[in-house]
Amino acid sequence: MPPPNRPDDIIDLIGPGGDVIVPLANGEPTCVLDAIEAAAAAGRLSGVHVHQMHAIHDRPYLAGVYGDDLRHVAYFLSHVTRKHFANATVDLVPAHFSEVYSLMAGRSSDPIVVAAASPPDRHGFCSLGVSADYVASFIGRARFFLEITEHMPRTFGRNQLHVSQLEGWCQSDRGLVEVEPVVPTDIDTTIGHLVAERIPDGATIQTGIGAIPNAIMASLTDHRNLGIHTELISDGVVDLMESGVVNGVKKRLNRTKAVGTFALGTKRLHEFLHENTALELHAVRYVNDPRIISNEPNFVSINATLSVDFLGQCASETINGRYYSSSGGQNDFARGAMYSQGGQGFVVLHSTTSSGDSRIVPTLAPGDAVTTPKNTVDKVVTEYGVAELRGRSIRERTRALIAIAAPEHRDQLTAQAREMGYA
Repeated sequence: MPPPNRPDDIIDLIGPGGDVIVPLANGEPTCVLDAIEAAAAAGRLSGVHVHQMHAIHDRPYLAGVYGDDLRHVAYFLSHVTRKHFANATVDLVPAHFSEVYSLMAGRSSDPIVVAAASPPDRHGFCSLGVSADYVASFIGRARFFLEITEHMPRTFGRNQLHVSQLEGWCQSDRGLVEVEPVVPTDIDTTIGHLVAERIPDGATIQTGIGAIPNAIMASLTDHRNLGIHTELISDGVVDLMESGVVNGVKKRLNRTKAVGTFALGTKRLHEFLHENTALELHAVRYVNDPRIISNEPNFVSINATLSVDFLGQCASETINGRYYSSSGGQNDFARGAMYSQGGQGFVVLHSTTSSGDSRIVPTLAPGDAVTTPKNTVDKVVTEYGVAELRGRSIRERTRALIAIAAPEHRDQLTAQAREMGYA
């Protein structure tokens, strides 16, 4: 392996108007981005765009400190970038997660990918570790500069590249950010049981991170022969694999392997991932492709939303018309499950907001974006039950949704439905 570069050597690879591709979450190379920001502060960059989903480290350039010399282009807002988007110092590209690679490639002619990675193995191959996402698809199609850290687990799948493919690399002792599992409430646990009891043995599941997904996974302990094909690998997946509930023997695709495109969780998860041949990370344009997902029988998609209207439209990325996140992979998996033989798509939410307002609404708020459309939605779940919407009329949908709304809101919702001609 050639000797390491300095992090600021990346600047020689970024020209005026250049595009920098950064993996999401812990795939972000912190020392390299420090060097890029330092170059911007010194006036060494001009018109550079950084493309990334879900940043987890706040930085001055996100607040527009360097103006158009260094600007962030987001494809999903995080707790870090949300405030900067609201202040118009970050751009947001609406996108299905499955299509982010093609969108990034289409916006840049000669991008440089900067990513955190594991040390090379004895064959000279580095792993992108916890993030394959859209970056894995750039292997062999773009220039790479890696930040290698001993803390990055070496994972398998389609997320590896040889040292001969690198423009350069540097070394750091950066640790990975840990995200502790959210402890489910009683409401989360109730929703978890309602979903889990409808998942058959041998199904392949997709779920995210958060209290309700954690509750669902905790409710699957008595299931058998489940498979995993999901964008996010979390600590809950570790529990199911170690207990033997997930073994993938009934899967049609990647049989016996748990498949994801990125991982986010605790040190326990990172240690579980390291050199674990039972789990593979693949590019998101494969993992989230609805056409791929549809080939897996009995596929179960589970996603959270923020509000659902009488038509069944799910607003999962905006709150009262203001952007909160973005589409992510929700619609990818909802469509894939719809076409899967025996597939099911669950959309889960609490019946009310923290202030007591109903999340089941007659119409979405002005400006709210529809993430899962009415023609795709299948089952909506609150702590009061499951509304099966697929194939139902608007009148039937409305009645089913009111039945799972909080009891104190049902009379008003019924009256509003009558006014709209839906009751």
